[in-house]
Amino acid sequence: MGQERGSAMVATAFLVLLLLLHSEPASAATYTVGNAGGWTINVASWPKGKRFRAGDTLVFNYATGVHNVVAVNKAGYKTCKTPKGAKVYQTGKDQIKLAKGLNFFICNFPGHCESGMKIAVNAI
Repeated sequence: MGQERGSAMVATAFLVLLLLLHSEPASAATYTVGNAGGWTINVASWPKGKRFRAGDTLVFNYATGVHNVVAVNKAGYKTCKTPKGAKVYQTGKDQIKLAKGLNFFICNFPGHCESGMKIAVNAI
């Protein structure tokens, strides 16, 4: 009886291991900001209707030297001003992981943010 019990425990452990190996954790999604149009003027409404999670990646596609992406706080978003120490992205193909909560991004080229080149994304 002891040998049968040991075999059953090994079989159970093996099945649990198989389940763990075949179960996939919820994977993060990747979103292209502005869809095919990319990161440009009048993109502020792009996040509407989308569900974002912490760890999702936003891809900002734009022409270098013409635009940039700046991760800002709420005040920077509302005023279109770049806070001291804000991270500025300039590659034209920036990939930024969302933190839990509100995430704010603007383009700080003159007049761009004021023309709607900014987004506020809430990640749950």
